[in-house]
Amino acid sequence: MSIHVVSASERRAKIRAHAASLGIDEAYIARLVDTFYTRIRAHDVLGPIFQEVIGDNWDPHLSKMKDFWASVALNSGQYSGKPVPAHQKLTHVQRAHFQTWLALFRQTLEDTAPSNEAVDYFMERAERIAESLQLAMFGTPGLPGYRP
Repeated sequence: MSIHVVSASERRAKIRAHAASLGIDEAYIARLVDTFYTRIRAHDVLGPIFQEVIGDNWDPHLSKMKDFWASVALNSGQYSGKPVPAHQKLTHVQRAHFQTWLALFRQTLEDTAPSNEAVDYFMERAERIAESLQLAMFGTPGLPGYRP
């Protein structure tokens, strides 16, 4: 029995090939991010939260989010930020905001994605990220420090 060890470059190529088969590439990610954050800015609940933190500095934020989603979806390695500490600073964010964000993200994907599979591909990752951020920000139910 032989074991084949997959290198990082082989793994990255496999992830990119799979994403490409779903119609996901950097051009689509840029379109997704631009469309989604246009909707965020116009949203009556989420817009003011983002405006308070980002103000008029949207270009750097959009660039960072394009790098983030390219890293998530394509394993590009472009993003090197620390999303947990950044989100932990947001004192006005509530758990319910994550569900609103996810619903708006899903709607944006459904309106723009090149395939239904691409919607699922992004949503699977977005839901995991949202859960991770919520655990970091609000704690775990039943443990000290938990904020509902």
